[in-house]
Amino acid sequence: MHCSGPLSSKAAGEVDKTAAAMGKQRVNRDVCRGGEAGSQQGSQIQLSRVMRPDDANIMGNVHGGIILKMIEEAGGIVGTRHCNTLNGDRCWVALVRVEKTEFLFPVFIGEVVHVSAEISYTSKHSLEVQVKVVAENILTGMKKLANKAALWYVPCSLQNADKILEVPPIKYADAEQEEEGRKRYEAQKIERQGTKARLEEAIPPPPNPEEAPKERHTVGFSQSSLIHLVGPSDCTIDDYVYGGVTMKLMDEVAGIVAARHCNTNIVTASVDAINFHRKIKKGCVVTVTGRLTFVSNKSMEIEVLVDAASLVDKEKGRYRAVSAFFTFISLDKDNKPLTVPPLKIEGEDEQRRSDEGKARYVQNKAKRLADKERRQ
Repeated sequence: MHCSGPLSSKAAGEVDKTAAAMGKQRVNRDVCRGGEAGSQQGSQIQLSRVMRPDDANIMGNVHGGIILKMIEEAGGIVGTRHCNTLNGDRCWVALVRVEKTEFLFPVFIGEVVHVSAEISYTSKHSLEVQVKVVAENILTGMKKLANKAALWYVPCSLQNADKILEVPPIKYADAEQEEEGRKRYEAQKIERQGTKARLEEAIPPPPNPEEAPKERHTVGFSQSSLIHLVGPSDCTIDDYVYGGVTMKLMDEVAGIVAARHCNTNIVTASVDAINFHRKIKKGCVVTVTGRLTFVSNKSMEIEVLVDAASLVDKEKGRYRAVSAFFTFISLDKDNKPLTVPPLKIEGEDEQRRSDEGKARYVQNKAKRLADKERRQ
């Protein structure tokens, strides 16, 4: 074998330039291949992160809001990347809805969470992203499917946030897959329209701690609010709040309500559809309010409403930005479900909300049983 001596500095420099050029060509070729409109490479992504102590409660359970935030981050990345594959206005995708989300297994400190997102359907002006969350114990190698979610986004122009752009179509495996996606699109569109009636419903402020009702297990006793000033770190490059940031705040408030009601360790069990009615801009003050609506033997349903108001432009007034129902369960020290104290109803409005919550509970329970039978 022939061995050559060290290259001169000039020769070495030429080699470095050639290697850099070849590497750049490879990167550009891979980026172009993955960025083709409708390509599957350009419509998938996976994020991974170790869960740290600041992600969890004092019992070591990772907050549901942390998982929701990671889900939205993955969906936002894959959606924005896909919608910028065509020439024209650059855009970012705004989250408009999260379908009902089940937290199948709790996630703990030290586990690695893998969040994979894939675009599953595109309409003219919106796209659906399917997300799976897998938690891995890297000491034992055990993995578990912790969460699944479906999110809907719309692309907003960077030049004009109120301008909704067209979405590049994806390629479907077959006509059946496209038809199923279209049915999901129509269903969520109808449900979103149905929530508009609640947009202007006023929610009373939580009672003053010094004047709070002494009787436990009432709606007023556990109702809680959080006030947050939207800063740059909460926002997209276009100065609007990330959906994941809002969902994390909502989960925190719902968790406080649940903990006040049962005074035990609590975890997020599921979230009914989260509807994003209006965008929230940097500089707004958001008020996140949670109140119990229904309590079953083992679970608590909490309505969470997000209102926003500009800190500097008082003329715009306060408006309803986001709404959702969170379901929590109470756990003992071994993470086994505990019986939840019954909710004491006071007044016609609380009774109406409780009846509506019970109807949702029965409907969701029937759906879970049907899904279980179908899997078997």
